[in-house]
Order: sequence, then C-alpha cells, then structure tokens
Amino acid sequence: METKNVKLYALDYSDAKTYLAASLFVLGNIALPQLFHLVPQGGVTWLPIYFFTLIGAYKFGWKVGLLTAVLSPVLNSWLFGMPLPAVLPAILLKSVLLAIAAGWTAHRYQRVSLPILLAVVLFYQIAGTLGEWTMVGNFFSAAQDFRIGVPGMLLQVIGGYLLLKHSK
Repeated sequence: METKNVKLYALDYSDAKTYLAASLFVLGNIALPQLFHLVPQGGVTWLPIYFFTLIGAYKFGWKVGLLTAVLSPVLNSWLFGMPLPAVLPAILLKSVLLAIAAGWTAHRYQRVSLPILLAVVLFYQIAGTLGEWTMVGNFFSAAQDFRIGVPGMLLQVIGGYLLLKHSK
C-alpha cells in the first residue's frame, strides 16, 4: 500500500494560523453538507460534516481539528437546523473523537496512507457509535452511519488521502 510523507503541522492556540485554518475548514464543513443535502438522504449517506475535520486535524494538528469539530456542527445546526438539536451531542462526540484521533495519528506516524486513514475513520465511528448508543439507548439508531453512511466513510478515507497526499 502506498504511503506518502507529507508536511504536517502542529499549530498552537496562540498562533493566529490556527484560527485561520480552522475557519477555512469550518467553512468547508458548512458548504459541503449544504451541497450533499440537495440529494435525498445525502447527509446521512455521505457524512459530509466530518470531511474537513479529518483534513484539518490530520494536516494542522488536533487543535485545529478540535476547533473545526466543535464549531462546524454547532454553526450548521444554528444556521440551517441540521444537524437537529436532538442529534447534535452525538455529532459533536464523533467530531471531537475524529479530531483527536486524526491529530494524534498524524503526529504519531508523520505520513498518510489509506490504511491509516481507514483506521482513524473506523475508530471515531466505532467509539462514536458506542457513545451515541449510551446517549440514545437505541443501538439501531446509533449504528446508522454503519447502516447508511459507508459511502461517506469511504469518501473521507479516499478523498482525505488524495487531498493530504497532494497538499504542501
């Protein structure tokens, strides 16, 4: 499997670049869901709200990822009503898990590969599903991403790999 060394950063909260990068990724996480919601069941199938959280955390570190992970769902819910307030805690849980996992993995391995990104996506989805299950008390509802969102997980892995591989 091809592995690619990429330039990765670990931006700090005292660095203005952290907030600039996070703002750009939040904008991406606002625009992408709006596009996918034009397609019936596009949001639950393609899971677009996580895409730029993965990229931001992997490329610029967990702090950029965490800002993106929290602000993206909250702003989307506030501006567009999606995600619904009832599911916002579960989305936030998964987003935060993704940011931490992607940032830690990038720091640990200092490279990007399809298996590494697959492991990150599976981790946040499995841990997030277990957390959501404890929140809602319904496993079938908590496992929705695995029932419907496989194309979105593949988009995160393959799209994330391609973007990170070609980033400077």
